[in-house]
Amino acid sequence: MADVRARIEATVDHGASIRNVLAAQTGASDAAVAWEVQAAVEALDVFGSRWTIEILSALYIAGPTRFNQMKTLLDGISSRTLSDKLTLLTERELVVRKVDPGPPERVMYVLSDHGTTCGKLLSPLVAHLKIRSGALRDPR
Repeated sequence: MADVRARIEATVDHGASIRNVLAAQTGASDAAVAWEVQAAVEALDVFGSRWTIEILSALYIAGPTRFNQMKTLLDGISSRTLSDKLTLLTERELVVRKVDPGPPERVMYVLSDHGTTCGKLLSPLVAHLKIRSGALRDPR
């Protein structure tokens, strides 16, 4: 558990360093702050909605997945919701829809490089929230 906490802290430190670099590039103006706030709102719009993290996690763990396989992996998701979420994630370039023309035509969904990177960046946040909520406890 101490290792997880240390890695979360390292991520926080890296994030502060990245913000400092960005601030040097964009300045500390009101426009730069507004841009950063808007970027955070847009990120939360995607990652904060129901099923997004579950879909990205399933693709990360299972690899290329067909629609019905994904529906089986995600207990409780409707076909309509899964279709809408996959469309959104494809539009946001987090997921790639690969079509094998067949016959028969086969569609697979896979994480893009961007989706993989975002998933890795979310992992420390998820770990922090699990520790804070008590879902992860120190085994000692």
